[in-house]
Amino acid sequence: MVKQAGKQAVSDNTARPPSNENYLLISAFSAAGKSPLVAISKRISECGCNLAEGRVSTLGNELSVLALAQGAWDAIAKLENALARLDRDGELRLTHFRTGAKEQQSNLLPYVVEVVAADKPGVLFQLAEFFAQQSISIEQLHSTRYRAMQTGADMFSAQITIGIPTTTHIAALRDDFLEFCDGLNLDAIMDPMKF
Repeated sequence: MVKQAGKQAVSDNTARPPSNENYLLISAFSAAGKSPLVAISKRISECGCNLAEGRVSTLGNELSVLALAQGAWDAIAKLENALARLDRDGELRLTHFRTGAKEQQSNLLPYVVEVVAADKPGVLFQLAEFFAQQSISIEQLHSTRYRAMQTGADMFSAQITIGIPTTTHIAALRDDFLEFCDGLNLDAIMDPMKF
């Protein structure tokens, strides 16, 4: 509904979201000695955007950066152009696309799962499948292989942050998870996240 107030039109519709709620997800890779973090964060700042979230990790011989930039529509468009120029320079491997803010999920309880085991193919898949079958989201994951110091055995380690629906019976889930891990000979714990 629109009301006329003199020559100005006033709308009773719900307010538009703030203009700075535009998001660009950026993924960049480079050789380990040349961190893409400086180049990416510099472009984000120069274009008038904020770095809402960021992750940096070394995988193999590559350094990876995941960045979520937030800003006004025109600032995000400017950042897209700056990243395209940076990509053409060839020093980084870049991808980026527009996305939205993460929805707040107050119905999820954050828990941390830690798993250590002798390395064998499919361990991570089996863990991911277990949580998917329980309708539990994996929010963060860090996994690695390493060699045990005393025995030289190949080992697997994972730290996983999961979101458990509030309707889930935690004790039963923990029992099912530990039984699942025992069946695969995985040493595991599942505890509430401590902030």
